[in-house]
This record gives sequence, structure tokens and C-alpha cells, in this order.
Amino acid sequence: MSDLRILSWNVNGLRSMVKKGFVEWLQKDSPDILCIQETKANPNQLTRALKHIEGYYSYFAAAERKGYSGVAIYSKVAPERVEYGFGDPRFDHEGRILIAWYENFVLFNIYYPNGNSSQERLDYKMDFYDAFLEYVDGVRDEGYNVVVCGDVNTAHKEIDLARPKQNEKRSGFLPEERAWIDEFLSHGYIDTFRMFTEEGGHYSWWDMKTRSRDRNVGWRIDYFFVNEEFRDNVKDSFMLSDVMGSDHCPIGITLED
Repeated sequence: MSDLRILSWNVNGLRSMVKKGFVEWLQKDSPDILCIQETKANPNQLTRALKHIEGYYSYFAAAERKGYSGVAIYSKVAPERVEYGFGDPRFDHEGRILIAWYENFVLFNIYYPNGNSSQERLDYKMDFYDAFLEYVDGVRDEGYNVVVCGDVNTAHKEIDLARPKQNEKRSGFLPEERAWIDEFLSHGYIDTFRMFTEEGGHYSWWDMKTRSRDRNVGWRIDYFFVNEEFRDNVKDSFMLSDVMGSDHCPIGITLED
């Protein structure tokens, strides 16, 4: 068996990343699969250089609303099939979902909603969480192993953000959001980063306005999860905190495929 390196990165605008050396970074790092969130672009707005990176098949899910949301997968191996939603128009129209079926696992690349702007969006976020859990459980119940990655937009525990007390009433660290992650894990899923790293101080998102990355005042809101039965295939789970270009850093796992 060969190891498979999978990365996930909220790029906060794929088109803007071109000027920051995105294509060159991808070719140099050369992951087997790269999952991207918040592309903020429809595929017809992307250059050929972005849609056809040498050595990779590419897949894009875009929101109906321009310049909003969006996810993408670059993969050296073509998946057996790719799905672009849960089958529910309420969630699928925002371009947050790509599900790629590989030989040994099903890969979920998800950009979960942010609940900060209003109670309505928080309710939408919680409903999205529940729809996702029902869907991923269904895939697993069919006997498939699953790998779930993306920007979950919630820090799970106090160790997962620099200033937990100051953010207890902010979406991203609300009790109901954190409780949903508890529920998700209770269904038999593993937060892979915590398999290898117990201490705090590791974050994947920093507020750009306050230059908080310079001081490492951040949040760990990007994750890789696998089902319990697949955990022994996870050889490493890590963050590439030195990679710049977005308000998030890439995260990754190494799988024995």
C-alpha cells in the first residue's frame, strides 16, 4: 500500500490566490488530493490555468450567488464519481458540497455555513450540520469508509481557540455548535488532528483585520474526520501553518490507502 497525502484549505477566493503563487505552491507541494473551500467563483470565471493544473483532475461546485462560497477538488487520481450536494436544494444551491467516491473511501469536501450574521443563518448552519450528518451516516451505513474535511466554522473545545472566554457568545463557539460536534463524534467519527496532537496553540484561522496571525491568536475550525473503522489508516494529521495567502492555513492527513 502507498501513502496518500490529502490537503484541505479555505483559500478565501481562488482567483485572488493566483497572484499569490497558488498554482506554483500546489505543484511544489504535490498532494495527491487538494480540497478547497470558499473559491468565491463559478468555474466559467476561472482561467484555464486554474481549471487544468498539470497532473490533476479538477471538480468545482459553485454557489448560485456570484462571488460566494464554492468548493473544489484537485485530484491526481480521478474519483469513480463525484456528487455536488446532499440532494436538498436548500443546501445544494450554495455550492458548499463535493463528495468524491474513491476505491477505498468516500471523500467529503464541505464548506459549512457561518452563523455569525444573523439568527437565521445560525439556524441554517445547524440545519446544514444535521443534513450533513444524516447523509454521511447513510454513506457509512452502506459499508463505505469516509474522510470528511473542510472549514466546519466551529471550534470544538476551549483548547481549539486562543480566547475561549471572550468568544462564548459568538457563532463559531456557541454551546449548540460545539454540542453538534460532540454529537457527530458520538456517531463514530474521529477528529484526526487530536489523534496526534493533544496540546493547544494550533490554529487554522486568524482574523486578518487584527493581524492576529502575527500573534497566533486563532481558531482551529478546519478539520479532517474519518469513521472509527478507518482510523488505523490515518498515519498523520497536521497543519501547514507556515503557508500564507489566506486567513486560513492548509491542513492535511496522510492515509495508508
